[in-house]
Amino acid sequence: MTRAISISAPPERVWPWIAQLGRGAGWYSIDWLDNGRKVSAWHIVSWIPEPRLGDATAIGYLRHVSAGQSLAWWIDGERSFGSQFRMVTSLGISAEGQGTRVISRISADAIGPTAHIALLAFRAIDSIMACRQLIGLRDRVEYCEEGRASPRDPETGDRDQYQRYEILYANGDRAGVAGKEAGAKWRQSAMRDGVLEKGG
Repeated sequence: MTRAISISAPPERVWPWIAQLGRGAGWYSIDWLDNGRKVSAWHIVSWIPEPRLGDATAIGYLRHVSAGQSLAWWIDGERSFGSQFRMVTSLGISAEGQGTRVISRISADAIGPTAHIALLAFRAIDSIMACRQLIGLRDRVEYCEEGRASPRDPETGDRDQYQRYEILYANGDRAGVAGKEAGAKWRQSAMRDGVLEKGG
């Protein structure tokens, strides 16, 4: 599935929003559905580190990072609807006139007796969530481009202020609510795949 949106800001000002997505800033989508009712950040969060290979959260672990251009998350085997699936979720940006074009791609396959149904269900759900995420991304970037003097939700310092689901950074730090979703599982997967050193 490929989706895209145009944003009225240059790539260097869009990238930080891509870089913090799902990494402590929330998902910019329908917060009461996919973020435990926490409101995703409307500013660049000061304490979120730059993305690194092996960062792990609900949508897998970071397997590709090209700073300022693209990143991709990988899930190597998750059970859902009675089947097992693999998935790559990627976001990339490029200049579009004075603005930016953001392209979101998700590729998945599944095996098992309900694989066909599982993929159809995933496609239907994700069509809503991913489109809303791109709109949420655009709205946030353009809101900040208007030169707002202060953030809508000032930082409290709480590492779960903007995101419920746990993110385990490659450097060993974490954010979100400990144990929520499968971040620890995907961290182990990153270690097995040699993307992240054990104990790193």
